[in-house]
Amino acid sequence: MTLTLLPDLGDLLRLHPQYNAGTVVEILRHLGASEVLWASDTDPDHPLRDALPAARIGIQDGFTADWAWADAEHGQLQGFLSQYPQGRERLRGAAGAEREFAALVTVPMLPAQVVGAEVLDAARAYHAATRAALDEGPGTHWREKRLTELAAKLAGQTGVVIVPLDDVPGLLDLLPDSRVPDLSGFAPGETSRLRALADRAWQLREDDDLNALLAALDRETGDRVTPGAELSAAAAGIYLAVGDLVAARELLESAAHALTDDLPRSLTGLTLARLGQVRDAQGDRELATRTYRAVLALNHAPAIAIATAEAGLKEPFSLTLEG
Repeated sequence: MTLTLLPDLGDLLRLHPQYNAGTVVEILRHLGASEVLWASDTDPDHPLRDALPAARIGIQDGFTADWAWADAEHGQLQGFLSQYPQGRERLRGAAGAEREFAALVTVPMLPAQVVGAEVLDAARAYHAATRAALDEGPGTHWREKRLTELAAKLAGQTGVVIVPLDDVPGLLDLLPDSRVPDLSGFAPGETSRLRALADRAWQLREDDDLNALLAALDRETGDRVTPGAELSAAAAGIYLAVGDLVAARELLESAAHALTDDLPRSLTGLTLARLGQVRDAQGDRELATRTYRAVLALNHAPAIAIATAEAGLKEPFSLTLEG
């Protein structure tokens, strides 16, 4: 048995139509995995922290390396280098390498590309350029130490592990029995498509065809990863954006009534926080306040929902539309 490294894109999963949280669920099903080891971002609002439990895929924690010291050490180095002209030039070189890598991974990719040689080679080049810019030793030791610690935790493990994309090449070197999955014959399916639709609806852009988005949302009934309640809440956000409070409230109240414990855990907080805003905008301050408090009483409300509820309790939400 080997250890399969499945690259994680973090919040970028919300932006990639064919490598999103739903796609990762489908990949894991394709690989026959009912559980994953977690060695990626510790953010509780990570997209996969919703999608995997909703899909009945277990998450085994305890494999994430401690990053706090590494971030602190790297921050101290940056502060030191920024005091000197040559140091600032080195920091610009490192920032340029990061921008170049980011430009590659923010372009929509197919799953086979994410685990392909071009992207993994780009990750190697990114870290090599960072080492060259910051110099060997203190400039990059923090990352090498963190990767060594992470590899030690994963040594001897089998199955599938979720790891940050740019850590994959280093872990492949440190863990000889590890590999990336062969996704050449894999194609994203309905779970991926539904997740992409919802992600797109939550992130409106100025040039969006709102009617087309609403029609697409209305056609779907949802699945475990992207349930109908979320599609309704996302549609409500579109109506709220154009000032149709009546339609937004109707959809949000319908979504709220459909919420159950087995839905993605962040959905309740997101739905109720937005419902509180709509009730506020309609002048129903007492009910809005109760709705905000319901958000704060949740055990797993996402940070954005908590911030929205706290702001709503301090000051009533009002809708301002740009003319």
